[in-house]
Amino acid sequence: MKKVTLLATALAMVTGSAFAADLHVKALKAPPPPAFDPWDIAFGGAIMSDYIFRGVTQSNHKPSVAAYFEPRYNINKDLQLYIGVSGESISFANRAAAEIDVYGGIRPTFGAFAFDIGVWGYLYPGGTCYNGGNGGLAVDAGGNPISAECFANFLPNGNVMKKDVSFFEVYGKVTYTINDNWSVGLNEYYSPNFLNSGAWGDYASITAKYTAPSTIFGSSGVGMYVSGEFGRQFLGTSDSFYGTTFTNPGFTGPFPNGIKYADYNTWNVGIGFTYKVFTLDLRYSDTDLNKGNCNAFTSAFNGSGTTNVTAINPTGVGSNWCGTAGIAKLSFDLTAMTNLK
Repeated sequence: MKKVTLLATALAMVTGSAFAADLHVKALKAPPPPAFDPWDIAFGGAIMSDYIFRGVTQSNHKPSVAAYFEPRYNINKDLQLYIGVSGESISFANRAAAEIDVYGGIRPTFGAFAFDIGVWGYLYPGGTCYNGGNGGLAVDAGGNPISAECFANFLPNGNVMKKDVSFFEVYGKVTYTINDNWSVGLNEYYSPNFLNSGAWGDYASITAKYTAPSTIFGSSGVGMYVSGEFGRQFLGTSDSFYGTTFTNPGFTGPFPNGIKYADYNTWNVGIGFTYKVFTLDLRYSDTDLNKGNCNAFTSAFNGSGTTNVTAINPTGVGSNWCGTAGIAKLSFDLTAMTNLK
């Protein structure tokens, strides 16, 4: 009888242990992966001490604010479609107070190479036309009629500016990630009518970025990077609105049908600090454009002087909109799938 009892007890213990083990395995079984959601939204904003675009201030060296909203559709992990809208506060010669950008494109990735190809539209609403005082004639330098608004308005320094300077560019960019710390890139932008000036524009640049190890500031969560860019802006010949019949010693004109804008080099280098969704970027920017050619290109409303005569700038007015600038920018960037879940 005792043997039977011991056997029954042993069987119960074995059965109980097997059942418990089965329960433990089932409890640790991984849940099925979530369904792939191709949609995402990126958005953010920034405040900066100066809005610099390819070495030229867009805000008269004054602070500017910006924001963007970008829906994205991921066909797969290596192919993304996107559209977006962004806005920046500016201070243009035509007194437009805002830049509104509408853009879209595709971002394919092949291993360490990340591409970005698309179209970018720059809109500048609320501008005023300035082209008055042309010898009392309501025509531009080429003899073409201008609007009553253009004739009625003039800038004290003699510069002229169209009411609408909106334009678009097509672009292609590629970034090569060398390792966790280093990446380099190439950028190419082309517009058939840069700033609605009648001149084509082509911008090409190279970039490099060093991202410090995540532990550089210990466990604080603060990251750091150093980055730079060198680019060249090529420009064609403007239409007659920006032409000139004025002559001056050292000036090779007149150019009643338009001026050939000066090509120029631009570069910037900076250091950035990141914390969660925030980035503080401190940057130095410059170009090799002199004040005379800068004035011809920007039609700056605050250009001054008479000694900056160049081949395309007969009045001698000079502008500091293309010179050395230091920029401090604080921004935040989020994506719905990463930060809002």
